[in-house]
Amino acid sequence: MNEMNAMNVMNERLSEVIGRIPALDNTAMEAAAAHQNQLTKPPGSLGLLEELAVQLAGITGTVTPEFKQKAIIVMAGDHGVCAEGISAFTAEVTPQMVMNFLAGGAAVNVLARQAGAEVICVDVGVNADLSHPQLQSRKVRRGTGNMAQGPAMTREEAVAAILAGVDTVNECVQAGIRMFSTGEMGIGNTTPSAAILCALTGLAPEEAVGRGTGIGDAQWAHKCNVVRQALEVNQPDRNDALDVLAKVGGLEIAGLTGVILGAAAHRLPVVVDGFISSAAALAAVRLAPAAQPYLIGSHLSEERGHAALLAELGLKPGLHLNMRLGEGTGGALMFSIIDASLRIMQEMATFAQAGVSNKDTDDSEGQA
Repeated sequence: MNEMNAMNVMNERLSEVIGRIPALDNTAMEAAAAHQNQLTKPPGSLGLLEELAVQLAGITGTVTPEFKQKAIIVMAGDHGVCAEGISAFTAEVTPQMVMNFLAGGAAVNVLARQAGAEVICVDVGVNADLSHPQLQSRKVRRGTGNMAQGPAMTREEAVAAILAGVDTVNECVQAGIRMFSTGEMGIGNTTPSAAILCALTGLAPEEAVGRGTGIGDAQWAHKCNVVRQALEVNQPDRNDALDVLAKVGGLEIAGLTGVILGAAAHRLPVVVDGFISSAAALAAVRLAPAAQPYLIGSHLSEERGHAALLAELGLKPGLHLNMRLGEGTGGALMFSIIDASLRIMQEMATFAQAGVSNKDTDDSEGQA
């Protein structure tokens, strides 16, 4: 009975978070678009930079918002499916890389420093006992089960991992952070991400499974078969994102789903990193369609299924750098693009200020 009560409480919390996600502010978006059209450039000539500015106005309700504090939330968890030999690296690398993040030595740390962002590392499911002053420990369990043999986790554990992401965002907001990027660490996590994509869209494993950490042709074919087996064994319900996350997902993937839902509930933007983060985003949007406008695509990963995920999410990647590292590296780079978009809005002169003729208001232009 106590377990049932606890599950009911968690479900109510999740429903409350989803229910707090508001629609974007159309008035602010219209005002931002109008301001864009008064700047000294042809309308639309800055492409995605203009689109981002309008979206961020809608998210925040402010025509020229500022995001002085940004964070990349790196959720970490292990995967039982590694027992099937689907990764070029062993599972022991997950806790080792978590300590590398905490020491500031990973690629995401370097790029975050360049972008002026924090890296917040959260243990939601690492199969090891980790201790570090900067580590946020929100462990739901020590790694998932082997999804090729049965469910990765229970529904209750999936909800708990989502709420771990929500709680992380809540603490970050209290600390003044106003923009987030997703990041992750978990050896083997491209396999559950591909399974999530297949389960939620009906895509075949061969269209969703990529090379992950750099596997060869034979291991890739095996990985496709493992995803197929996981789908057959577990029969996830494509109309129930929680069922999909529990049966063929990952603890850190569910955690990132919570990061997205939590940020949207606070009316704050979330930059989506690569393939794994996009799988989490798709789960979040299936749980709460209202969260979609709060997402900003970062880059197009080299992972085979990423373009399909981005299309399903309706996201436009700002960068195409042939990357496939994860960690939040694409999000860190996208922060700088977003900063550029905001500075255009804040600093670029209008036609009136610069004394430049505006084609749209110059009645004489084009006349004989």
